[in-house]
Amino acid sequence: MKVFIDGASSGNPGRSGIGVVLCNNADEPVKEISESIGIATNNVAEYTALLRGLEEALAMGWDSVEVYTDSELLAHQINGRYRVLTPHLIPLHRRALRLLRMFANASVRHIPRKHNALADSLAKAAVNAGEGV
Repeated sequence: MKVFIDGASSGNPGRSGIGVVLCNNADEPVKEISESIGIATNNVAEYTALLRGLEEALAMGWDSVEVYTDSELLAHQINGRYRVLTPHLIPLHRRALRLLRMFANASVRHIPRKHNALADSLAKAAVNAGEGV
């Protein structure tokens, strides 16, 4: 199963939202999530999207997951290529690693933004929906 994620922020920090698309084995979306998360940095939004996607995949009973993100930072931090130096990202990173270990097979991969268009549009829509927050 595939999970496409994106976080967006209008300002850094600013109004933020997440977009998550869960796809079946035929690469068809089975669930789309667009949620405002209030005021946050873009990196917090990216991690929040990852956490939300993993939690949803677990709730759906998936035992294997491939996560795709256009955030190079998030992908490299999760995969151990980059260290997490920002203090407020450390607990999000740890939580993500704990969730990933709950799957029999799990991976997080960086993809170009053009291949993450639906999650990107859902995240941006959530930012706009949160304007009144």
